[in-house]
Amino acid sequence: MLQELSHMDRITQLQDEIQQLLMIMSTSIAYLTSRANFIQVSPQIPITKQRNPEKYDTPEVFEANKKELVTDLIRKAKQVEYLINSLPEPEPEEIQVSISFVTSAKAPPSLCVDAQRLQRLEEEMQLANVDYIQAVNRLKTLHAQVSELLRSMLTEVDERLVDGAHISNGGNGDASMAL
Repeated sequence: MLQELSHMDRITQLQDEIQQLLMIMSTSIAYLTSRANFIQVSPQIPITKQRNPEKYDTPEVFEANKKELVTDLIRKAKQVEYLINSLPEPEPEEIQVSISFVTSAKAPPSLCVDAQRLQRLEEEMQLANVDYIQAVNRLKTLHAQVSELLRSMLTEVDERLVDGAHISNGGNGDASMAL
């Protein structure tokens, strides 16, 4: 369980690092498009627009900032790569789907032990389920017996009360005359 939580912590860290990487990429693109001056890339295509000098950085500052952005991107990408490499290897689909594959000689011993433990737990669960079903059936039988016993006892008490009232009033069925 603890190992699973640490894997989840790594996944959460990975999500955070990827979000930060995307933020760095986004701000880098925003900086590069907003603070760069237009330059002519081909002699056939003239520059048709000029930016105000306050709106772009000097070539030296722009190059220094580009290097810093690249360094930030590389550092963050390496952190993401490290977190990805620290995650456990995914199990092959055959192992996920079939326990029989895991118990074969092809699987690593640790997986065989885990699979055998799972099979034992499965067998124990099936036995416990059989015991549970038997207990529920026994409970239903006992419930029916107790219900029948209570019904018969109440019927006897009702009959005695009716018979007692009938005898005490002289057999005419009028309880007020017996007083």
